[in-house]
Amino acid sequence: MSYLKEPELVAKIQNYFGVIPNSDKSLASGDSNSHNEGDNRTYVITNKFWYYLFVFGTALGDEAFYSCFIPFWFWNIDGAVGRRVVLIWTIVMYIGQAIKDILRWPRPGSPVIRLQNKWSLEYGMPSTHAMVAVAFPFSFLLCTVSRYQYNIPLGLVIAILWCSVICVSRLYLGMHSVLDVIVGLALAVLIMIPLVPIVDYLDNYLLTDSTSPFFLLVSSILMIVYYPNSGKWTPTRGDTTMILSVCVGIHIGAWLNYQLGIMSASELTPPYAIMWPSYTMLGCTILRTLIGFALVLLTKAISKGASYNFICALLKEDVDNLKKSDNSLTNKHKTIVELG
Repeated sequence: MSYLKEPELVAKIQNYFGVIPNSDKSLASGDSNSHNEGDNRTYVITNKFWYYLFVFGTALGDEAFYSCFIPFWFWNIDGAVGRRVVLIWTIVMYIGQAIKDILRWPRPGSPVIRLQNKWSLEYGMPSTHAMVAVAFPFSFLLCTVSRYQYNIPLGLVIAILWCSVICVSRLYLGMHSVLDVIVGLALAVLIMIPLVPIVDYLDNYLLTDSTSPFFLLVSSILMIVYYPNSGKWTPTRGDTTMILSVCVGIHIGAWLNYQLGIMSASELTPPYAIMWPSYTMLGCTILRTLIGFALVLLTKAISKGASYNFICALLKEDVDNLKKSDNSLTNKHKTIVELG
């Protein structure tokens, strides 16, 4: 186990895929591929294919991907599957993020070259990118396997490739040890084994029961308030709050649609045949997506600024001064405003 935790193993993996320290005597000092993006040391990318593949792979576990993929799925494919996947994703991510801040294991150090600094303030164990690499594609597969008629082996191959690219990308970018990734994968599987069989029942309760919005709001607020203390300020708690908020918003929106009669159960019996879109349907998909994202961006711009100002007013804090203040565990008011 200590071998899997060693940064030297990650450095070997980086070297195998073409990330070489610039001090290597075999490389010219003026190489045009030299970088210094996320590390104090310069390095050389000798294989651009792996670089772009793994940068794309790590983006599959980032907020920008969720913000694009989840709305698109709900608007154009299947909200029932989307609700279940988001619920699984949220539970898996909350547990993973909380364990990170309980264990407080640092990310791998020298001789690992850190190609990105975006997540450097967070702890490393377990890799939540590895956890979402299991939760996202495999929950889609498990939630659609009895719902649609499609090539299941092809779906399994896509899920495995999706998972593999994300996991290897975390090692390539120098953000995790091999042990971080393995534990992340194992933990996600352990969570999903009991969770997937009951997700239909959970979704039915959240969609139809009159107490669902109250339960969602109260439980999510308690989960944010009693989130484990990390010992230092990290963006983990804020990211976890965002994930919980996505889940709560989606399920309350679905509950409201169901209660108003806008959404109802299908009269057909699964498994359903997949309908490939006509030109008209494709045009509507593009239009719906463009209008949807425009409204999402507008809503975010308005609500984020309004809520920030409102909570600052309640706390009697100056908005500009609070935004400029340091992020720290002692800066309670900024934490409250940011989480709000």
